[in-house]
Amino acid sequence: MAIQANGMFGKTADGREVHSYTLKNSKGMEVEVLDYGCIIRAIRVADKNGKVEDVVLGYDTVEGYEVNDGYLGAAIGRFGNRICKGKFTLDGVDYSLAINNGENALHGGIVGFNQKVWNTKIEGDAIIFTTTAADMEEGYPGNMEVTITYTLSEENGFVLDYKATTDKNTVINLTNHSYFNLSGNPDDSVVKEYIQINADYITETDEGSIPLGNLMPVEGTPFDLRTLTKIGDGINGDHQQIIWGGGYDHNFVLGKDKQMKLAAIVEDKESGRRMTVYTDQPAVQFYTANFLTGVDGKNGAKNNYRGGLCLETQNYPDAPNKPLFPSCVLRPGDLYHYTTEYRFDII
Repeated sequence: MAIQANGMFGKTADGREVHSYTLKNSKGMEVEVLDYGCIIRAIRVADKNGKVEDVVLGYDTVEGYEVNDGYLGAAIGRFGNRICKGKFTLDGVDYSLAINNGENALHGGIVGFNQKVWNTKIEGDAIIFTTTAADMEEGYPGNMEVTITYTLSEENGFVLDYKATTDKNTVINLTNHSYFNLSGNPDDSVVKEYIQINADYITETDEGSIPLGNLMPVEGTPFDLRTLTKIGDGINGDHQQIIWGGGYDHNFVLGKDKQMKLAAIVEDKESGRRMTVYTDQPAVQFYTANFLTGVDGKNGAKNNYRGGLCLETQNYPDAPNKPLFPSCVLRPGDLYHYTTEYRFDII
């Protein structure tokens, strides 16, 4: 395994330099990442015929990541997913967050972790990103120190390791928002790909994608993805949850144990590529790019509606306001730590 520093990728609108790095293994797999938002800009992996193609959506420039919605490839924090009305109470103290998704707070606020230029260090076969989120930044309490480490194995496993500490009681939910398209052709819709998610329940939501607080069994619904299922089979159905989400945009419950577990499998039959997702998080958000609008992406391609899928390993959305959900509270002296692996092979 090797890591290559590619030099400056560009500059942000306010003049901050952004640098690119590439992780490589002996099998020809490459992962290109940026220090801006810890963005996973490219994952290049072979198909069944040995043809290496990029299987994530992205942009050619820093400006593309700055001006477009969608959080393509980015680290998400302090709190991934939604917090109802941007409000929560912790230890008797009420907090109001930056609002950026209707009346709710989404993915850390107006200026989230996806817009920071992170400190970067290459250490052995790992690239280590660090940043500090200041007390009350975007409304969240506590000075938070965050470390995200990326490694690539010889087994084509791309591992994301998250750690954080705080000096005040706070809430946290970190994830990554990569959009995968295993065909290697971003013009192909992911509705033709197959997915399996090892979840018996989703968190049922209201029209604004805020969890109601209950777990909805997937049995007999388009969310029963416990065996490999063509995404297109359920994505346009008349189930109310599908209608409100504009497709799949839901939190699948994996179990509260903190052991690494098989969360999901995605297969593209034509290319033969398969991606397997492992995590020690209690849930994964399955999202089918229902709100991408076809803006210019990489290498002349478009980032199209349903042109990618996200599998965002996470705690439950709105956990600060749902006492029965797994705790998202981080306290001084404690370590937030979890790991996710995206592993690639051939069917």
